[in-house]
Amino acid sequence: MKTNRRYLALIAATVGLVFASQASLAHHAFAAEYDADKALDETGVVTKARWVNPHSRLEFDVKNPDGSVTNWSVELAAPNALSNQGISKADFSPGAVVHVKGFLSKNGGPFGYAASITLADGRTFRTGGAPDAAGAAGVAPAAGN
Repeated sequence: MKTNRRYLALIAATVGLVFASQASLAHHAFAAEYDADKALDETGVVTKARWVNPHSRLEFDVKNPDGSVTNWSVELAAPNALSNQGISKADFSPGAVVHVKGFLSKNGGPFGYAASITLADGRTFRTGGAPDAAGAAGVAPAAGN
């Protein structure tokens, strides 16, 4: 009887681990929201940075040729991954100028996935964390500094 309980406990633990790992892998895929064939390449002024899990977000204003302004929002990697790249939230203070390269969202709005960001001081960082975006055409991930 004791062996059966251990066996059932082992099976339950294994099944739990399998489902837990699948749930983390099932986190939205790059291709579900973004278009690897539509490059995003915009320069603007930071309006807001949100350092949150699972994805940080950056909002910035881009001045259009007609003088109007569009507020863009891009997804970044998790805060810890950004910190590992040498980026802090202070790098994205409101008013900071950023050059964002990445991919447009499929919804057609001013929303995208940032693969790399160049700051006004010339430092460039890889800011995307989606493993399935690494080989996407159009933007080569940038090397740190």
